[in-house]
Parts: sequence; structure tokens; C-alpha cells
Amino acid sequence: MAEKIQRVRGTQDLFGDDIARFDHVVETFNRVRKLYGFRRVDTPIFEPTAVFARSLGETTDVVSKEMYSFEDRGGDSLTLRPEFTAGICRAYIQNGWQQHGVLKLAAHGPLFRYERPQKGRYRQFHQLDAEVIGAAEPAADVEVIALGAQLLSELGIADKVTLQLNTLGDAETRAAWREALVAHFTAHQDALSGESLERLAKNPLRILDSKAECDRPLVAAAPGIDAHMTSAAGAFFEGVQKGLQAAGVDFVRTTSLVRGFDYYRHTAFEFVTVHLGSQGTVIGGGRYDGLIETMGGPSTPAVGWAAGIERLGMLVAVATTDEIDVAVIPDAPAAESEALAIAARLRSQGVSVATAYRGNAKRRAELAAKDDVGAILFVRDTQDADQKLNFSGRKRDGKGKDRFQRVLSALHPTYDAMGGTYE
Repeated sequence: MAEKIQRVRGTQDLFGDDIARFDHVVETFNRVRKLYGFRRVDTPIFEPTAVFARSLGETTDVVSKEMYSFEDRGGDSLTLRPEFTAGICRAYIQNGWQQHGVLKLAAHGPLFRYERPQKGRYRQFHQLDAEVIGAAEPAADVEVIALGAQLLSELGIADKVTLQLNTLGDAETRAAWREALVAHFTAHQDALSGESLERLAKNPLRILDSKAECDRPLVAAAPGIDAHMTSAAGAFFEGVQKGLQAAGVDFVRTTSLVRGFDYYRHTAFEFVTVHLGSQGTVIGGGRYDGLIETMGGPSTPAVGWAAGIERLGMLVAVATTDEIDVAVIPDAPAAESEALAIAARLRSQGVSVATAYRGNAKRRAELAAKDDVGAILFVRDTQDADQKLNFSGRKRDGKGKDRFQRVLSALHPTYDAMGGTYE
């Protein structure tokens, strides 16, 4: 027997409840983002490697350790996208989208990072993404955060998640804070973890995000950003906080919160849960006013977030499975053609229909019951119009009667004299 082919480590096959939860998250996102006027955008799954190396920063873990990069047949270095923002910014610059003024964009799809697989973290994973490009006002930060909060609420998981909020200040604030952090951690470098020692030389703000036990006391004692805040940066953050309060979005100030990419400025935030172990962040984002300019575009303010579809799905209480309205079953081979015609008619009227490809009427009815369809419609081999069809609706989930009426309406008037019962 040939050896079975296995899927690549860190990937997943989605089916059944898993894909139902996945679809539920995406469908809810699409419904909510339309309420806020966010338009769908789609960009390539792979980009020139420079798109991510220039935007995310050479010292970030994603660029230095996690990107799936390869050389194509033309000798160009390409990378499977590890996040959405850089590709969307590349599209914004290349296509001249600044002509549209402020853009509110939404995306979803697969991303790729070479990380150690664990619960809620995969090497091919999926995210939702929301961006406001071209708006420098705190109100844009408030709206994009409020979008995330409403998504969590409509998924029914808002009570499982806490919004953590911080500011990284403007360029002047960040530079002064960085200098203070370097001085603090350098004075205690003998106690730092190996990873934090590397970050001290390359990206000291990331030490604040360390999970190493030996780093925690040093992180707790590290200088905060507020002491280095310019008046302009402080006023901006105050505007964001007041806006969130006005919008009814609760938050907790978390001074140690930083984002992993170099392009973040001002607002940084995460929606965090304690229900997924160490993979607690379900939505994370912030403001990145300097990114588009560093990629060769015009100076453009922007703010956005990304959310893990798998992680959100793991928090959803009940998977919403695909519901089938009715099963159409011929009671004899001679009724097969008419059953197919009736199924086609029902589907054209928006009624979902299950059909089986083999087996007698009893076996097909058993399969329909196993699939938990809302109703069964038997097509009989008879010339008597009054006995041509027999329909049975069931109180499966409180919607059986609605399905019963939908089927009757879809078949009217051709099969007006059908027999039917609603149990």
C-alpha cells in the first residue's frame, strides 16, 4: 500500500463545524463592515519581498524569521503575504487610490508565517482586516475600533474579550521613549532573556512584549511613555479615549502594549481574551501614519486592525450549520424526473433542497432525517394530481412552519392540490 500523503505541518483541513464557524465569522464581518461603509478590497496572496521587508521593518520577527519567501523563475524574490496592511498600501500607491480621498477598506483571506504551530496559530491562517486610509483625525481610530467592538458583540463573544488601549505617540515621543527604554534595559542586560538581548540592539520596544519570566520584572519597572509624550501626541490620545467613551466602547489603558511592526504610531490596541490560552489576542491594530511614505507614496495617515478568523471561531458558542429547507424524494424510479424538476423549481425560488442519488424512498427519508432537513416532500408516481405530492414539515428548530409555507408558495400554482401536513 502506498504511503499516505499528509498535509503540511501547521495547516488545516476545515470541514463540518469548523468551516461553519469560519463562515459565520466572515459573514458577520461582511455584514457589520457594510454598516460602517467599509468597502471590500482584495490583493494578491504573494507580493515582491520588498513590500514586506520595507514596511514591516527588517528587525521584526516576521521579516527576520517567519516569512515564506522564494525566488520565481524570473529570478524575482516573492513572499507569501504574512499580513494585509503592506499589500493594501502597495495597491494604494500603485493604483493612485489617493484620488478617492479617505478610503475605508476591508479584506479577508489566508496569510502565511513560519511559526511554531499551536492552538489557534497556524502557518497558513486566515484574518479579517479593516483599514481607514487618508484620515489623520482621532475619530478614524474611534470608528475602526468601534467596528471591531461591534463585530465581537454580534458574534456573541464581547463578554469574553477586553479592549486594551495604549499610545505609541508621535515620532518625537517614540524617539524619546525608545532612548529611555534602551537606557533602562541596558542597565539590566545581564538579567534579560536571550531574545530580549537581541531586541535591545534592534527593536527595544518589543522587549515590552516579552513573555519570558526573567523579563517580566524589568518590563514592569520600565519607563512609561507618558513621561515622554509631546502635547500634540497627548491631545491625540485624549481625543481617542473620549471618542471611545462617547461610542460606548469600554477599554483598559495598558501602558506596556506595543505592536510588533515598525510602522505603528499613536494609537495601539488589542482585543484580548483569557479563553484561548497564550494566544489571547483576537483583534490587534493601531495607527501607521508613516508607512505609505516609506513605501514610496505620499505622506498619508492611516489606521487599521486585523483579526484571526480561527481564533474568533474558537470563541463562538455554537456553530451555525448550513440549513436545508426540504428533501425531495421520489417514491419510485418513474418519479425521478419529476422530482428533479421540482427540486430545480424550488431552488429557483430560493428554497434549499437536498436530494439523494440512490436508494429507495425509505432509505432516502432516513438520510434526510440524518441530515436534519426541515421538511420532506415525497413525489409519487401517480396520475392523480391530488396525490401527486405529499409534504411533511417538522418542528425541528422552530422554523419548520416557515419552511413549510415557503415550499407551498414556491410550488404554487402548478402543484396547488398537493397533500401536506405540518407536524
